[in-house]
Amino acid sequence: MIADSAAGYAAITMVPDGASVLTVEYKMNLLTPADGEKLIARGKVVRPGRTLIVTQAEVFAVKDGRETLCARMQQTIMVMHGKSEKT
Repeated sequence: MIADSAAGYAAITMVPDGASVLTVEYKMNLLTPADGEKLIARGKVVRPGRTLIVTQAEVFAVKDGRETLCARMQQTIMVMHGKSEKT
């Protein structure tokens, strides 16, 4: 969920006002157990588009101040034109 949120927020920066985004598929690689005090997710847009946006996210477990990559996700997001985000 944290990876989906990070990548989704990255995608929403690419859409026009009055539009929203919807995850349509993703692939998640779980690389190592998420052992730590907290998790950090970083999302980025790989390819923006009018209808589809491809994103990536990485999830890090933080333990004793050290980040360990524990998951990597690639995602396809659909732009929902004319349907704004609910606040």
